[in-house]
Amino acid sequence: MRGSCRGATEGASAADAQLAPSGPLGHLPRSAGEDLVVTQARLWLGTPYRHQASTLGAGCDCLGLVRGVWRAIHGVEPEAPPPYRPDWAEVGERELLLEAFARWLAPVPLSGARPGDVLVFRMAPGAVAKHCAIQSGPDRMIHAYWGRACVESALGRWWRERLVAVFRFPSV
Repeated sequence: MRGSCRGATEGASAADAQLAPSGPLGHLPRSAGEDLVVTQARLWLGTPYRHQASTLGAGCDCLGLVRGVWRAIHGVEPEAPPPYRPDWAEVGERELLLEAFARWLAPVPLSGARPGDVLVFRMAPGAVAKHCAIQSGPDRMIHAYWGRACVESALGRWWRERLVAVFRFPSV
């Protein structure tokens, strides 16, 4: 299965709104660093999906978006990603995406996610975590996926059920 978003929607539904987090998650004061990350991520909106690419306006995948935002904020990437397949249902022994993010980004509790944070998703039970996004608001995220482009989507129940890790860019 390619990186499809079966069940995902671009707009928030009434059910998603009811399941959206209430309380402090949506009401934290925004920092300049959070705004910088979200501003940089929004520049990528409309960039066509291209597996393993990370070129603003020309093509990116979900990891390419995060890599591009890293370069805009920190300069050179700390490491080149190894080749990877676009299969969200891939089963493997190692969580390569989670391991790489843990080397270069600061882990954050799931309940502590805020705009500017990198969200990591496990798209199928038993599969490795293979999709990521940048949270752009309390109930919004920016990501790229197969057959689409880099888009801003509702961070509704369907996505929250698949969220397995949150990371923060260093020094922002």
